[in-house]
Amino acid sequence: MDRDHTRPGLLGVHLLSEHSVSLPSGETLTWDGDRLRPFQEELQTLGAAIPVRKAWAAAHVVMCASYADAGHSLERPGPAAEIAAHLDWDATLGLRRDLISHGFGIAEAMDTAQRFFLGWDSARRLIEGTAALEAPLPFLAGASSDHAEDPLSLEELSAAVAYQANFIAEAGGIPLILPMPALSRGKCPAPEYVTVYRDILQQVQAPVYIHWLGTMFLPELAGYFPYDSFLQVMALDREKILGVKMSLLDPAFEVATRNVLRPHGQEVLTGDDLYFGELIAGDADGFSHALLGILDGIALPAGLALKFLAHGQVDRFRELIDPCQQLSRAVFEKPTERYKAGLAFLAWLDGRQENSMLIHRQDRARNRDHLLRIAVLAAQAGAFAHPDCVTQRLSAWLAAE
Repeated sequence: MDRDHTRPGLLGVHLLSEHSVSLPSGETLTWDGDRLRPFQEELQTLGAAIPVRKAWAAAHVVMCASYADAGHSLERPGPAAEIAAHLDWDATLGLRRDLISHGFGIAEAMDTAQRFFLGWDSARRLIEGTAALEAPLPFLAGASSDHAEDPLSLEELSAAVAYQANFIAEAGGIPLILPMPALSRGKCPAPEYVTVYRDILQQVQAPVYIHWLGTMFLPELAGYFPYDSFLQVMALDREKILGVKMSLLDPAFEVATRNVLRPHGQEVLTGDDLYFGELIAGDADGFSHALLGILDGIALPAGLALKFLAHGQVDRFRELIDPCQQLSRAVFEKPTERYKAGLAFLAWLDGRQENSMLIHRQDRARNRDHLLRIAVLAAQAGAFAHPDCVTQRLSAWLAAE
């Protein structure tokens, strides 16, 4: 069994004069906490520039230390009300403030926040908390039907999603219509998908994005948007549907989709945590904006990279973003749905939260070798804002029995 890493245990750890940690391989991981300084200094000389990409970060939630004794696991999940009792709201909103400080908007109550375990009551509180924050972009938030009891008729399903979408819009955000697993579970034909989305749009008096999530994140979405139902849905109201957030990890299909949607003024927000660098940089025909879970873990270098892109310096953008993409590919490697364990671990190492626990203890879904590997890649990418803390915590974690 993997050793628990939920409590820091920092007492007695010797701080080295440089940011250096001895690895189990016998090698020493050494990194310069000032790796990003030349980029920061260059941006100071360049001055401010108008952003050329929209970028929202999907952030996770933080658990209180008390959750260690709740007894929840993926095999024995706990009810949403019990989970809510152990959420660390201050630390959770603190993560969002940190992301905003690096220039990102917040995508709230999404898969990264374990939305399908969290439940609507906690999601609503997250949305209200995020709505009170000042950010460079209006916040996005996932609209689903998890406040209603299953099973739902298609009419009840559309009404439930519309209710949450209207709540988000009234709070000042942009609703992101989350995929509805009931449609794929029920093997609904294409016309029924179109009908449900049409009914939702008719009941929502605000612009929305559509979310297309792949089976690597939620297996029960197999067969979602059958035939040409996606394009039919996007054509229902070109003004109200701002675009789509694509999390299919298929860059060629994403490029083809954005080329189809662009003439209609609809955007693609890439959710491709494996190829986001090239998708954001774009090609001669266009580019993707961003709504990414990995931004939770790479906010510092990624925020700088997007500023270089605003100055038209694609090479400098790629110099910063490519190591971040290498880290992201490790965080999101198969089984992809376990990626949240890596994000919480990196946030704990960097001192942004006091434990790395996740709902239903998904923090235990990755082994120590994996977590160590992403820590090394994060250091190389310049993703850590507090290298002294990382040195302490990583050393203590490696020394723990």
